[in-house]
Amino acid sequence: MIKNIQRIQKEIEAFRATSREEIEQFRVNFLGKKGSIATLFETFKEVAVEEKRAVGQTLNQLKTLAQEKLDSMKATFKEQDNAEKTIDVTRPGEPTRPGSRHPLSIVRNEIIEIFARMGFAVSEGPEIEDDWHNFTALNFPEEHPARDMQDTFFISKSPDILLHTHTSSVQVRDMEDQSLPIRLVTPGRVFRNEAISARAHCIFHQIEALYIDRGVSFADLKQTLDFFAREFFGPTTKVRLRPSFFPFTEPSAEMDVSCSLCGGRGCNVCKGTGWLEIMGCGMVDPNVLERNGIDPEKYSGFALGMGVERVAMLRYGVRDLRIFFENDARFLEQFTAAGF
Repeated sequence: MIKNIQRIQKEIEAFRATSREEIEQFRVNFLGKKGSIATLFETFKEVAVEEKRAVGQTLNQLKTLAQEKLDSMKATFKEQDNAEKTIDVTRPGEPTRPGSRHPLSIVRNEIIEIFARMGFAVSEGPEIEDDWHNFTALNFPEEHPARDMQDTFFISKSPDILLHTHTSSVQVRDMEDQSLPIRLVTPGRVFRNEAISARAHCIFHQIEALYIDRGVSFADLKQTLDFFAREFFGPTTKVRLRPSFFPFTEPSAEMDVSCSLCGGRGCNVCKGTGWLEIMGCGMVDPNVLERNGIDPEKYSGFALGMGVERVAMLRYGVRDLRIFFENDARFLEQFTAAGF
């Protein structure tokens, strides 16, 4: 019995593990239920009574030795794992791919910054609106086609609750709550029930501006448009206004800028005209002022609005509006590489 204990002790002392698998095999061979030490404890029952004390102490010492050896090997491998996980601050850093703002955010922020330099503050409002703020207060007649289900996402009827179709609804809230004069720019996401295509989407972004004060004229509007166009598209940009109609402005106009891609000579983007339409604008209709508690005999103002996607398409030469909503990393990475 003693010889067997001494033989196993030598095996334990001589054992060297080079992997976790070998450590587990050591545990099974020596400390497992069917291992060498467990077998010795079974044989211990046959030892003579006068020898049991000495043999028992030696056997317990052997088990303790095996357990300490097992714990030591596990600790060694754990220290190696921790060392591998420790960050070496002296190693060269791994390159991190830089992120960037979405092109719509880039354009939106630049437009806001240009208007901020002209004294316009930013105003934002809810996307869920009622009929008054989205239509009635803006001089939309009851029979106006924009009230039809084909153009508007209605949430409920009686009363009409809907997803606002333009950020003009925010301007109504500003006219209700702000003290005069008002000089605000209102960015936001808007919704219209339209078929999705390369040039249209049911969700898009607008930025509108509103200026109301004593003596505001169409000349002030044109100066504002000239300044914005040259700041955003370049100092050689030309502006053209064409008569148009909007329920909330009178007179109303569509604004075109000279095509920056062809220099006004004509290309497939501007359809050979040399001009690109970017926004609608006009003097605030006196009916709109009156409905919002502003005396049209004392005050006048202008309003303008543009689609951020439309302007971004012109800025970056994007031909399909849908790509702005697809979150394709290959598309978005171009703006980082180009330094936008």
